[in-house]
Amino acid sequence: MLVFPLHFGRLANPLPSKMASTTTSLSVRSPTSFSFPTAAGARGRVGSAQPVRPELLSSPLPPAATTAVPRRLLLPAAAGIWDFLSGGAGGAAAASLAVRRGMQLFRQGDVAGSLAEFDRAIELDQRQKQYLWQRGLSLYYLDRFEEGAEQFRMDVAANPNDTEESIWCFLCEAQLCGVEEARKRFLEVGLDSRPVMREAYALFKDGGDPQKFASNFSSGSDGEIFYSSLYAGLYYESQKDAEMAKTHIAAACKSPYGSRSGDYMASLALVHCQCRNWTLE
Repeated sequence: MLVFPLHFGRLANPLPSKMASTTTSLSVRSPTSFSFPTAAGARGRVGSAQPVRPELLSSPLPPAATTAVPRRLLLPAAAGIWDFLSGGAGGAAAASLAVRRGMQLFRQGDVAGSLAEFDRAIELDQRQKQYLWQRGLSLYYLDRFEEGAEQFRMDVAANPNDTEESIWCFLCEAQLCGVEEARKRFLEVGLDSRPVMREAYALFKDGGDPQKFASNFSSGSDGEIFYSSLYAGLYYESQKDAEMAKTHIAAACKSPYGSRSGDYMASLALVHCQCRNWTLE
């Protein structure tokens, strides 16, 4: 998508980096680093800024052969381009604002309020819908799993290289029809450049030991420790093991990355505990 409807803000984590509305050069951060941005709305990995290569945006190779470039990495630049082209006014700009409000409400623990804003964004600009992974997360925590799965499937159809949306679709469908049936429907995506997310994808897709998965990254970077703990906990939740889910997700919240990164997914870990009435003591 070279014209990006604005759903920018997690932006994925709560909008990761500020970009002047006049910026028209598209750049992303290196996918090899877990030094994530701290600005509101961002969930993604950040390293040194590099131009987006055309082959990463449009490749004739099948998804499995293409290095995954999660859509959230492109959102800050796309937001600036879109505001520049639209003059910052009209339905698209109003929709972008609604998304940002929704993300802020989610971070504050108002999941229902966040969903209302995401739905408003879609009313203002229908192009938003296929990119609103944030909406899918809110639907999951409101136990609206069928709608959540639909949202994540739509997201992956728009960007077949998004590992996390594939996993979240599985999490929704596991609640609806059980782990084995959900695994039969598992969405295939491209190869994620992050080792922790490659292993998370394999864990959810094929099954395995979430404790071993978390242990594999216990000496990794702050981001790897956080993400391995978060997804180990989510895997346990799909298995209906609430105690082990709590252990790992609480550990993610209390990790340095979980407590200081500003990543939207760090906020999600806290929201998860809130929705399950878990304390972090």
